[in-house]
Amino acid sequence: MTSRTTAPSTHDVVIVGGGHNALVAAAYLARTGLSVVVLERLDHLGGAAVSERPWAGVDARLSRYSYLVSLLPRTVIDDLGLRIALRRRRYSSYTPDPHAPDRGILIDTADAAATASSFARVTGDPTEAARFADLGRRLTPAARTLFPTVTEPLRPASAVRAEIGDELWADLVERPLGGLIRDSLSTDIARGIALTDGLIGTFAAADDPSLRQNRCFLYHVIGGGTGDWDVPVGGMGAVSGELERAARAAGADLRANQEVLSVSPDGEVRTEGETFRGRVVLSGVGPAVLAELLRAGGAGEPSTPETPEGAQLKVNMLLRRLPRLRDTAIAPEAAFAGTFHVNETMTQLDAAYAVATAGSIPDPLPAEIYCHSLTDPSILGPELRASGAQTLTLFGLQVPHRLVDGADPDAARAALLAAAERSLDSVLAEPLADCLYEAPNGSPCIEARTTADLAASLGMVGGDIFHGALSWPWAEDSEALDTPAQRWGVATAHDRILLCGSGARRGGAVSGIGGHNAAQAVLELLA
Repeated sequence: MTSRTTAPSTHDVVIVGGGHNALVAAAYLARTGLSVVVLERLDHLGGAAVSERPWAGVDARLSRYSYLVSLLPRTVIDDLGLRIALRRRRYSSYTPDPHAPDRGILIDTADAAATASSFARVTGDPTEAARFADLGRRLTPAARTLFPTVTEPLRPASAVRAEIGDELWADLVERPLGGLIRDSLSTDIARGIALTDGLIGTFAAADDPSLRQNRCFLYHVIGGGTGDWDVPVGGMGAVSGELERAARAAGADLRANQEVLSVSPDGEVRTEGETFRGRVVLSGVGPAVLAELLRAGGAGEPSTPETPEGAQLKVNMLLRRLPRLRDTAIAPEAAFAGTFHVNETMTQLDAAYAVATAGSIPDPLPAEIYCHSLTDPSILGPELRASGAQTLTLFGLQVPHRLVDGADPDAARAALLAAAERSLDSVLAEPLADCLYEAPNGSPCIEARTTADLAASLGMVGGDIFHGALSWPWAEDSEALDTPAQRWGVATAHDRILLCGSGARRGGAVSGIGGHNAAQAVLELLA
């Protein structure tokens, strides 16, 4: 018998991967009349920006992976007509003193006097709250300058430096973040609150010479021009759902259950059952994954991108009620409504880095928690809301992929979850386990997702939520910006293959920036 060869399906743009950035790019491009097809390996779209029901028979839709929004530009929301509601949290954070958990710092954005009193009660320094506020104000020019540029062609570093000033540039870009934090704040606990923004999904010490913590910090403080992190109403699934709606309405062909097997530099994309050909191919998968697909497509990639390494633990929980705090001066509804910092002083964060570098799980494990359902009860069914049930999301820091890579996944997951529970219990007035909601089968509603779980379920190499090292949101002065792909920060070694995911320049987090910028480059390229 002879096999029948099917002619490739031809499109203007073929997008590999169906995460939120791919949906942004598809919506922008299809609106202009270009033919666009999106190929997603999983049975649903949205990548890590999804809502799911982790426990059978329990009417709770949690943001299972990504959970807050800061970097999604208003221009993307408006351009695509997205019906997305983002709610600001009144309480920025609560941080119990690890050495005396009966007191903690509550940063209340609506009450500066209460915030100052809280700082003074914990630190014994009546001026530390003012220093903390001054650090925020000092960073404001960078946020206001940089955030509008993320949806524009890359600016040269010298131009950005001139706008934000030499002193702030030196503190953020030229020397490790620990220097800025120590110069700005006097107490270990306040310094830790600031440092955490540089360690989300990033394995580093405060004084790491690589400056990876600086780049992570910068993205965390520029969002929206203010650095605020907001709660998406309906969870992350509502964000991806709106992007999917916009892409379909624009005419994009969105296909799930389509695992891409190879990509060739001439625009051919092969799946198990079909071959596609695009004038341009956009990669919504990480650069390391793209490199493998290109090799499978005969590209003979000259080099392999640095292997990404994620550094986080995600724990999703449903509680019968919020746990009591040792700090009786603060209501749990206030403490858990913002970011609840657990064992995250600067000293603890650097000590955890050293322990993890040596190959062990930090104990105590630095972590931060928040309760989505306090700000957005819609993610819970009516009966759960009436019962007083609440969600908790825990994000563990200084947990590099090397701690679980090659280990038994169940054992590694259990060990990390136990460490997270011990850490949280150390600042609570009662065990977390006593507050957990039980599913109909009697099991507690708590799940941990390690970097290995992300690699297995979402195809993120090394469980890296950023798809590789974050880049500065500008171009070096010597950098070539001759092509549309280079100018928009989405170039690869191949002219017809562009990045559109978190691995693009200025990618990372739920932002849509990579998708927006890839679409702009394609429109220039195909004009």
